[in-house]
Amino acid sequence: MALTLAALVAERPLGLRVRAAEAALDRPIGWVHPTELTDPQAFLEGGELLLTTGLALDETTSPAYIRRLVDAGVAGLGFGVGLSHESIPQSLVDTAHEVGLPVLEVPRKTPFIAITRAVSRAVAADEYASLVRTGKGQQELTRTAVGKGGPGGVVRKLAKLVDGWALLLDSSGALTEASPSARPFADELQDDFVRLRAGTLVTVAGEYEVVLQTLDTRARGVLAVGTREPLDAAGQHIVNTAVSLLSLALEQNREHSGALRRLRSGLCDLLAAGQGELATRTMKSLWGGVPEAPWSVLAVAGPASARRALADTLDAELAGETVFFGESGAFVLAVGEVEAVARHASRIGGLHAGLSEPVSTVDFPVGLRQAKQAAEAAKAERTPLVRFAEHAGRGFLEIVDSQAAQAFSDSLLAPLRHHDETGRGELVASLTCWLEHHGHWDLASARLGVHRHTLRNRMRKVAELTGRDLDSPGVRAEFWLALQVSART
Repeated sequence: MALTLAALVAERPLGLRVRAAEAALDRPIGWVHPTELTDPQAFLEGGELLLTTGLALDETTSPAYIRRLVDAGVAGLGFGVGLSHESIPQSLVDTAHEVGLPVLEVPRKTPFIAITRAVSRAVAADEYASLVRTGKGQQELTRTAVGKGGPGGVVRKLAKLVDGWALLLDSSGALTEASPSARPFADELQDDFVRLRAGTLVTVAGEYEVVLQTLDTRARGVLAVGTREPLDAAGQHIVNTAVSLLSLALEQNREHSGALRRLRSGLCDLLAAGQGELATRTMKSLWGGVPEAPWSVLAVAGPASARRALADTLDAELAGETVFFGESGAFVLAVGEVEAVARHASRIGGLHAGLSEPVSTVDFPVGLRQAKQAAEAAKAERTPLVRFAEHAGRGFLEIVDSQAAQAFSDSLLAPLRHHDETGRGELVASLTCWLEHHGHWDLASARLGVHRHTLRNRMRKVAELTGRDLDSPGVRAEFWLALQVSART
């Protein structure tokens, strides 16, 4: 911590006395500068303790002199007595009181060099402490970055090192990592995030001064650090170190994630090509295991941006032995605990999923074909998920033009309906029951409650009226289709 005027006065060997603005002694001293110039502003940077014997000052010129020092931003004035002046001009003291500039009386026995040495020692100690703090902070951040903490660990460690909070925003402004208590500030900083194109922006959030700094990555990201007091030099160095480490870590994560996704896509291609053994062996070597077979294959279709968002979510939350996922063409594929994948997909707009029947690893191509067909059906129906079993169970009628099917049904069954309407029998019902029992005379007749010879006579009548041979499997299929269409209308 920098030496303050109060701490300098507390050094008894110097014998300094406070003559004005005692309430402002908490000001830090940046350096010491002795001068007898009446207007030293051009040689000052601000924050100095100015030392003078008042050689060119008197009661008339002192007030303007004090005001020039205030304009120059000096921390205080040390006035040596016993040389040019036996005491400090009263007008100087009064003006200093008025403008709040601390004035220290330096006794004749105290050389200015003693004050300079005291401040120099304090500045050197402060710089050394800052250097030690910076080095220690950099080491702690580096250990965290290369350890298991990752970007999140770096953000939390940074918050402790600067005694504040920190959060990391991605290219869209969404919160990705945050130290404890930092999350509520993410929304408050959105306008500043939009204004910041590159570099650094200093703003205020509540009682905190916030520094926003862009990361040096291809994907724009921003680190925000909030502290109750402005960052000192050590704090700034520590934040810059965190920015460098986060930039490197995120860029490495980006490269690693890209390579891993390409690998998963390659494994999906191997599975689709029937190379299940090679694919599963590779999965075991990378992840220590594979999802337990049989697999229900999930295929998710949708816009490329939505598929990428799903893959990002799965990367962060589901990658492991219990679920395998990858990208294949226009689909995201998954096996294992696919229910969780389907839930994530349903939360992302524009995605439609299809789920296959359980298949072995060898039969993955069959499951993939089923899943893709079900996904296309889900897309056509604008529903989040369609199971292949349900899709296949809808039968041939789902792929036949409804108007053409209705016309075919009406034409084929018209003679039977006309016959039934005259009260001469129940040909339509008898034909339906006979087909449902796969042409089994005894079972069908028992179901209808008639003698099997009666049923035979009715089937002969059906053949006679329609001109169709009921012994032909194709004819039976046509009748079944016509009856199903009729039942749905």
